[in-house]
Amino acid sequence: MAKKGLSERQKNILAYIQEYVAEFGRPPTIREIGSAVNISSTSVVNYNLTKLKERGLLERDAEVSRGLRLTDKVVETTGQVRQAVSQVAEKVGTAVSNIFRVPLVGNIVAGSPIEGVNGDFSVYDEDDMIELSTSMIPGRHDDLFALRVSGDSMIDAMVNDGDIVIMRQENDARNGDMVAVWLSDDTTTLKYFYREANNKIRLQPANPTMEPIYVDREEVQVQGKVMMVLRNTA
Repeated sequence: MAKKGLSERQKNILAYIQEYVAEFGRPPTIREIGSAVNISSTSVVNYNLTKLKERGLLERDAEVSRGLRLTDKVVETTGQVRQAVSQVAEKVGTAVSNIFRVPLVGNIVAGSPIEGVNGDFSVYDEDDMIELSTSMIPGRHDDLFALRVSGDSMIDAMVNDGDIVIMRQENDARNGDMVAVWLSDDTTTLKYFYREANNKIRLQPANPTMEPIYVDREEVQVQGKVMMVLRNTA
C-alpha cells in the first residue's frame, strides 16, 4: 500500500518553516509554528513535526528550541525547486549553529519608577533564557541580559507592556540612549537618558501623556542600554 500523503496541516507547517527562515534567517519556535497554522496545542505541533521527521523531511535538535532543519527530501514531496530548498536548509543549519542565549533576569518598569527593586540584574534562573541569532546583535554577547517591560511610558518608542528588551551592560549613557536606570530612592525605570544643565539628568518617557523625571547626576546609576526589543505577540 502506498504511503499516505502529507496532511494539509503538515504541508502548511513545511511552507511556514521555509517562509520564516527566508525572512528571518532562523527557524521558528514551536509556539510560532502553532500560531501561524492555527494549532493551539504545542503537543499537536510536536506530533506533526515528528511525522515530518519520520518522513525524512525534517531534522530536529532536541537541545535547541529552534532546532529545525529542512532536508532535501522536501523537494520530492512538495515539488519545489531543489536549489531553493537546499539554500533554505543550509540557511537553517547556519542559523541554528549561530544561536546564543541571553538570561532573562527580571522586570523593568516603563512608567513611574517602581520601588523595591535594587537594580541588581545579575541573579537569574538558568531556565529563563532568551535565544537569539548572532545576526540579530553583532559583536560580543557575554554582557547582554534581558528584561520584561511593565508599563506604557515608552510606547512611542515601540516598547509596549509585556515586551522584552535586550540590554547591554553599561555604566554610562549618551544623550538619547534608552537605558535601564537605578535611582537613589531604590527605584528602577526604563527611559531615554539626557544630560541637562546644573548636573541634572532628564529621564524622558516616550509617551506624550507623561512628564519627564529630573534627578541629580549622583542619584542615577545606569544599568544597561537597550539593544533591541522583542515584541510580545501573545
